[in-house]
Amino acid sequence: MTAGLLLAAGVGRRYGRPKALVELDGVPLVRRGITLLRDGGCTPVHVVLGAGADEVPDLPGAVPVRHDGWSEGLGSSLRRGLASLPADVPAAVVVLVDQPLLSPVAVRRVRAAYAGGALVAVATYAGRPGHPVLLARQTWPLLDRYAVGDRGARDLLRDRPDLVVEVPCDDVGAPLDVDTPADLLRLRALSDG
Repeated sequence: MTAGLLLAAGVGRRYGRPKALVELDGVPLVRRGITLLRDGGCTPVHVVLGAGADEVPDLPGAVPVRHDGWSEGLGSSLRRGLASLPADVPAAVVVLVDQPLLSPVAVRRVRAAYAGGALVAVATYAGRPGHPVLLARQTWPLLDRYAVGDRGARDLLRDRPDLVVEVPCDDVGAPLDVDTPADLLRLRALSDG
């Protein structure tokens, strides 16, 4: 069993509203993220919500995790989400709500790397680390030091290459962020093309 963890707590300052509420092709990004993780074989799927949590639509197939400390940054949301997972979950695949072009194939690939013995598996695009990121439970305590402010597991990946298996995912999906309304228009054009 590999859990899925969708980080969707931010206020979306550059976008002008929480990105969890933004829609692409009529589907809120938060629901797209849940589908990504479920289609990638993750169970259970937990969604960390913060800003705009009361406005988020129902999340079928997922467990909402309210994080009142969301303003502390991405790191606190990651730690909160991991802490919410059941004790028998050995690993979690982490994705961000604002990357709707990620592929379930990438989720399955990082899960396969874990099944092959990886403690941390990170999807790469053009040789650069991105999402999804799989974190085995034994690495979670390390995040108390690394996942601080607006930093998630990036510094852990850099400082502990002995734990990390890179998983090329150039051929599936794209790690593009939706940070502004202009970004969403660009993604719509890509998904239509």
